[in-house]
Amino acid sequence: MTRRLVAGYLALALVVLLALEVPLGVVYARTERQAFELRVERDATALASLAEDALTADAARPRLAALVARYARDTGARAVVVGPAGTALADSDPTRPLGRAFATRPEIAMALRGEVAVGERGSATLGGRIVYVAAPVVADGRVVGAVRISVPADRVDARVRRYWLVLGAIGIVVLAAVAGVGWVLARGIAGPLTRVGVAAGRMGDDTGARAPEDAGPPEVRALARRLNASTARIDALLAAQRAFVADASHQLRTPLTAVRLRLENLERDVGPEGRDDLAAALGETERLTALVDGLLALARADAAAGERERIDVSRVCADRAAAWEPLAEDAGLRLRAEVAPGLAARAAPGALEQILDNLIDNALRAAPPGSSVTVRARADGDAVTVAVADAGPGMTPEVRERALERFWTTRPGEGGTGLGLAVVDRLARAAGGGVRLGDRKGGGLLVEVRLPAADAPRTTGGRGDDGPTR
Repeated sequence: MTRRLVAGYLALALVVLLALEVPLGVVYARTERQAFELRVERDATALASLAEDALTADAARPRLAALVARYARDTGARAVVVGPAGTALADSDPTRPLGRAFATRPEIAMALRGEVAVGERGSATLGGRIVYVAAPVVADGRVVGAVRISVPADRVDARVRRYWLVLGAIGIVVLAAVAGVGWVLARGIAGPLTRVGVAAGRMGDDTGARAPEDAGPPEVRALARRLNASTARIDALLAAQRAFVADASHQLRTPLTAVRLRLENLERDVGPEGRDDLAAALGETERLTALVDGLLALARADAAAGERERIDVSRVCADRAAAWEPLAEDAGLRLRAEVAPGLAARAAPGALEQILDNLIDNALRAAPPGSSVTVRARADGDAVTVAVADAGPGMTPEVRERALERFWTTRPGEGGTGLGLAVVDRLARAAGGGVRLGDRKGGGLLVEVRLPAADAPRTTGGRGDDGPTR
């Protein structure tokens, strides 16, 4: 943003400079050329007056050569004096022979007719353009000759170029000053806006973040105050929602446990015709209990979104695999742990345990008897990847697209709540990582959880670099 503001200042300054300096340069060039021509015309008129006596008195004609030579020496211009027939009587260029015919030159022809000729044309002799003035020499009311003064146009062009260079240098100095002042002004605006933008980005993952309210112009400070007020209201609403979910889930656990116990106690009093209904009621009670446990896990995950500590990934993976191994054996499955040593990540306390418990539980439910469930962990650049693979039916791409949504499940009638993978996703994102669902090599489902390594640069939270792949 700072660069764009400075570029805008420079563009505006450049337009103003062009609007001022271009007309000024053009006017100066025209004025300089006209002044130059006037000076040459004045010199030509004066030289014609001095040459009058020499042209009317043959004895005085030798003085013409000295006259034009002195003028050429003083001014650097070329002077030629011609007689009434247009032949050269004196020439300041010693390499040019006298007696040459100049009557065919337009400016000489005009001067011999009694007119002053002023202009610019190309010169084959000089190989460039010249500025010329031809003035008639008049004696007793008749034209007795003409004087032509010619100066290379480069002389006046050089003066114009120097003026343009001065204007260019002034423009560069002005643009540099505008850039310096513009940079200071832009930083005073863009810096606070950037900090507000960064804070707004953090607020998406941490509603406790706040934008600085004491920097920048009044408009930016007002924006920060409004943004902080809105975030504070959202934070309060989310806290109330989390508290409600946690309290409601906690309060529901006790009556659900009592209902289940009463239903179990009824088994000996219910006849054969009512046992199916009783089993269905017990199944629904179990599903409600699992749902309440999932809601509590989500509430804890949301509450711990801003907490992170160093987690010994290798130890946690080994512990959870050992804890679930008896259940895997009872189901006729093999639970293997392939974990690299010395792995450490950053996550909320207990987050990795919850993640592994949900993933291993899902894998044991999906894997067919006689197959294996594998828990892996490895270093992956600036992250640690924990994966659980099973040999079950896997998921289609359509199912994977929705598998991380809350309360969405492929087995609604089998006790599924649709919260297991949602809890995993929320815990991973709270740690600054993400979840990816894929196919296991040889068939089955592979769930990879990416967590930031303990020694990696800390992020502000969110989905991390990869985020969940659905």
